Amino acid sequence: MAMTSNDYAQALHKEIDQTPTEHLAALLSIVHTFRESVSLKSPIDSVEKGLQEALSGETEDISTLWDGIDVD
Repeated sequence: MAMTSNDYAQALHKEIDQTPTEHLAALLSIVHTFRESVSLKSPIDSVEKGLQEALSGETEDISTLWDGIDVD
């Protein structure tokens, strides 16, 4: 039988409760990073971010675009 959203939430809470206090900050960082990596951002936000990066000079030289992905 598949787990429900509530089942997942309860399982996560149980794991968090069993995590030593000194590791909670790291766990929060992991969960936050995971959530951001799987969340779909709006196309408008992505275009605006790209434009801001380009205007502020946060660019990469196109000649380095394929560096490090050679297949040998």
